[in-house]
Amino acid sequence: MSENMESKKNSNILGPVMVFLAGICWGVISVFIKGLTSFDYDSFDIMCFRSWASVVLMFIFFLMRDRSLLKIKLRDIWMFIGTGIFSLTFFSYCYFTSIVRSGAAVAVVLLYTSPIFVMLMSAVVFKERITFKKIVALILTFIGCVLVAGLIGTGSRLSMGALLLGLGAGFGYALYSIFAGFAVKKYSSLTVTFYTFLFSGITLPIFRNPVALIGSVSLQVIPWIVGTSIICTVLPYLCYTWGLGKMEAGKAAVLVTVEPLVGAIIGILIYHEDANLFKLLGIVLIFSAVILLSLPNIKVKKTTI
Repeated sequence: MSENMESKKNSNILGPVMVFLAGICWGVISVFIKGLTSFDYDSFDIMCFRSWASVVLMFIFFLMRDRSLLKIKLRDIWMFIGTGIFSLTFFSYCYFTSIVRSGAAVAVVLLYTSPIFVMLMSAVVFKERITFKKIVALILTFIGCVLVAGLIGTGSRLSMGALLLGLGAGFGYALYSIFAGFAVKKYSSLTVTFYTFLFSGITLPIFRNPVALIGSVSLQVIPWIVGTSIICTVLPYLCYTWGLGKMEAGKAAVLVTVEPLVGAIIGILIYHEDANLFKLLGIVLIFSAVILLSLPNIKVKKTTI
């Protein structure tokens, strides 16, 4: 009995840790994006590189280690169409287009409306409770993202089209938690991650010609592509998918918002970006939300007189 309780306790701890690690990995992507853009590749090129290279690397790994991970049932394909096309491809298109239309800062904040969508959809689909603690953490996270993105005091104004694209990115990002929530009950996180990239990769030729794009790759570019594929794509998706199987989707969606926080810290420390009071306050708020969700629920025992 004690061993089972200890195992469950470790699982409860590891879930949030893995989701948090996923957010950190996604947060360092700015380093690789800057590296690839220095070779004149744009956001859509990088999106294609990430998916295609991830599929190839994971396929080789499966062939060498465990081919059974490639097996899925035909009736479950809808789950991977959901994670790959409805989530990854749709979210990527909306997000990158939003960056072009309204700038990276605004796009990031609108993207992180995703926990709101996850919490609402999870309440309907998975019957997860919307608790007071979740709502407080959600508010802290969103305000923190606004501050980290530097929107306060800039007088930024959005067109309706830019707003819808940003919200579309948040909705598409949220769909991964829902579809993967079903998939992870039947398949390993490795399998879910592979088929997510496979189905997304199939649709990406809509945006870029694969032959022309691959033909443009030089030896100097390959390390950047491999880096962004492993560190910022395969690893975080594996961590997030695995963690999602151990905790509520609503909590996972908030915890992973450590991503813009990490991006802000990298910008300040490596690229010497401005570290004003608002940005530092935003970092504190996001950390506070993460800590709040990590605290155990306190149950009040009823006493009888």
